[in-house]
Amino acid sequence: MSERELYCDSCQGVQQFETPPCDDGHGADCPELVCTRCGGAVLIATFTFGAPRLGRARRQPAAPRRRAA
Repeated sequence: MSERELYCDSCQGVQQFETPPCDDGHGADCPELVCTRCGGAVLIATFTFGAPRLGRARRQPAAPRRRAA
């Protein structure tokens, strides 16, 4: 099992966390961690995504321009 120290909200301090047995086949890279003191679980995000743009209205596609023949 993989172990690391993280802040636990329930314990209100830094505690030892370990990876529980993973049925999904992640092994030591499992994103789920459990506090060894209280049993509180955390999920570590293993992916990134772009932040949404705030304050901008979505653009509507422009209507096709007509040309004279």
